[in-house]
Amino acid sequence: MKNLTKLAVAALFGFAIMTTTANADLINKGQKIFGKKLKGACGFGGAKFAASFKQAEWEKIHAEGKMEEEIKKICPNIQAWDKKWEKALFEFGYEYGKDSGNEPAC
Repeated sequence: MKNLTKLAVAALFGFAIMTTTANADLINKGQKIFGKKLKGACGFGGAKFAASFKQAEWEKIHAEGKMEEEIKKICPNIQAWDKKWEKALFEFGYEYGKDSGNEPAC
């Protein structure tokens, strides 16, 4: 029983680390997408972009499938849009949202 408990705790810890790493990768990917594809069209940096909404607002926008619509409201000069950017841009916006206390490097 003791070994089973140790195994369960180790598995839970490993899963938590993998999840955190996956989120960090998506946040970095979202930051890169913004910097390379959207920053010029928006005319401002990633900090202002992410701070356009609070974290709960980013969650709601993403859950309702309105990422493209809302991002185009913030940055109306965007010419190209790729649906596969949505998850990474959500993670980036959420991580650095208005009420997060975090600030991106871009």
